[in-house]
Amino acid sequence: MDFNLNDDQLSIQAMARDFARKQIAPFASTWDENKIFPRELLSQAAELGFLGVYINEDIGGSALKRLDACVIFEELAAACPSTTAYITIHNMVTWMIDTYANESVRKTLGSDMTAGTKLGSYCLTEPSSGSDAGSLQTRAVPNGEGWILNGSKSFISGAGVSDVLVVMARTGSDNTTRDISAFAIDASSKGISFGENERKLGWNSQPTRSIAFDNVYIPRERLLGEEGMGFKIAMKGLDGGRINIATCSLGAAQSAIDHATRYMHEREQFGKPLAQFQALQFKVADMVTHLVAARSLTRMAAFKLDSGDKDASTYCAMAKRFATDKGFEICNDAVQIFGGYGYSREYPVERLMRDSRAHQILEGTNEIMRVIIARDALSPNGSLRLR
Repeated sequence: MDFNLNDDQLSIQAMARDFARKQIAPFASTWDENKIFPRELLSQAAELGFLGVYINEDIGGSALKRLDACVIFEELAAACPSTTAYITIHNMVTWMIDTYANESVRKTLGSDMTAGTKLGSYCLTEPSSGSDAGSLQTRAVPNGEGWILNGSKSFISGAGVSDVLVVMARTGSDNTTRDISAFAIDASSKGISFGENERKLGWNSQPTRSIAFDNVYIPRERLLGEEGMGFKIAMKGLDGGRINIATCSLGAAQSAIDHATRYMHEREQFGKPLAQFQALQFKVADMVTHLVAARSLTRMAAFKLDSGDKDASTYCAMAKRFATDKGFEICNDAVQIFGGYGYSREYPVERLMRDSRAHQILEGTNEIMRVIIARDALSPNGSLRLR
């Protein structure tokens, strides 16, 4: 097993790093402080293929692997985890359309999304169903050649600025996950309204709003897959989404370490640089070790997802749990190394810490990740049994 990046991946990494340093890093703090959604930047990202990383080439995608996506998203997140997290969500929505939409919608809508002329949001969470996604209440009732949609979604990234909503809604009557379907809906459709932008701890460069659906008509061609496939599509999407958000934590953590170690060489106390204090040396040693461990697990999960392994979902859950927990800890430790300066907005470590905190909650809370992992580990036929 070769753990090194190949030449193509190193080239991709260099391109993403250069883009992040020149086009994202200088502006990230302004986007955060003023809650600016950088739509122009997303158009620039689309030109490099970053809005369709693992999307088929015939609709403008780059057709890369999930492992390649990890390399790209980590570099972008080192500059701004919030903006990068939205880019990963857009990629997930585009992947759902590329994979499950009918050919006409896939070609037209998918092409617009990889080009960045249309942006996407993923609508699963509801006010009363977060971790228990299978209990969602939004419902689509058959009407002629389509459906009429009523209900609401909450904590939707990009809501109010995105153009396409992938919405999970009930289309059956048995109130189980088998009667949930997925739809790709135009955000400008009559009957759709948005709440105020949430006032959040972090992730300020992307809006987060609730969405209300009041008798919204959905044409039949906007169904993704078949009726009743929605929950399966959602879970398939979340496998990749968990790797993506884990990778955003890796980028934030790497950036926090870079800033902290640089500061330790510059800052002096008691007549010597902070880098010479053994207590801080040990802290950095733990930060780096945890980052490398998290990166290795995340890339292993991506490899398993690329390979179609039967245990991929469990590894995605492990990667998400470990990388987001350790990523936040590393950013928090970086703030401590900076002392009072770390608590101010003069340095970016406080923003990295705030942005990375959300990663432990979304794409399935880390408590739910433990449920998934434990279920596999305790199963007689589970993939995590000791061998």
